[in-house]
Amino acid sequence: MDSSSIELKGSAIEAIDRDGDRVEIRFARAYLIKTMTGSAERTRWWQAGSLVIEDATVSECPPPGGLVCAGGDLDENIYTYRDMIPIPFESRGHIRCELHFEGTESRLRLTGTAARLTMRDVPKYIEHLRPG
Repeated sequence: MDSSSIELKGSAIEAIDRDGDRVEIRFARAYLIKTMTGSAERTRWWQAGSLVIEDATVSECPPPGGLVCAGGDLDENIYTYRDMIPIPFESRGHIRCELHFEGTESRLRLTGTAARLTMRDVPKYIEHLRPG
């Protein structure tokens, strides 16, 4: 089975927008890792996209402006995705997001009841990641 995910570390976030109880995390350059069935090699790509969390309660928010993600967790009900977001991603229930950023101690911490990842444009190839 082919799989893709956003690798949070190094992904560039252009903005974190709050509109009432809706939070949109806009990735200017999200790094994607793609794995193909039967191949030991993985590939790295980049693509723009947004993670939208509904009914969000924000407990901590970083300063406005562009940020580079240093990692974090996305909890979806009983699952925790550490330093990555699977593609595709859409869920209802308990959502918790905590992101860390390079160059600041500020974090994004929030909870919500639904989340949806939407990717824009087409992925752009960067490199092959060879094992070992």
